[in-house]
Amino acid sequence: MKLFRPHYRLETVTQLTVERLEDWGIRSLLLDVDSTLKYYGAKELTVKVAAWLETMKLSGVGLCIVSNGAARRIGPFAESIGVPFVAPALKPFPYGCRKAMRQMNFDPQTTAMVGDQLFADIVAARLAGITAILVEPISPELEPLWTRMKRPFEKMINEK
Repeated sequence: MKLFRPHYRLETVTQLTVERLEDWGIRSLLLDVDSTLKYYGAKELTVKVAAWLETMKLSGVGLCIVSNGAARRIGPFAESIGVPFVAPALKPFPYGCRKAMRQMNFDPQTTAMVGDQLFADIVAARLAGITAILVEPISPELEPLWTRMKRPFEKMINEK
């Protein structure tokens, strides 16, 4: 069950402050996109998430998007927010996390994966040997059917 357990749980990505990351010894973040940074299908970040992202950049926190989305969709989004990306990441396999850390020269000891899905983001982080941070999904009702179908199973595991 450890494979499905995040190290930390937060309501939103914006609760990850620079101080909190320092306390946890984290210097780099691998970020999921859909339902973590933005609504599924949205082209832009909310003002609050955009401000959070800018704070992270200005504070020197390493950032890289790691998404299962197609590169043709994730690439333009990543470019618009000025963050490098790896897509498709093939989560829950650890390959995308490892590729991002290699490309960005991130130390696994000080890197965390931030995402909204136990079966993708948290398992990928655990298999990659990095810190796993689970956030509540942004508007899960907007997600594709295959993602919504997994949510009850994630909730059952998450409550144990």
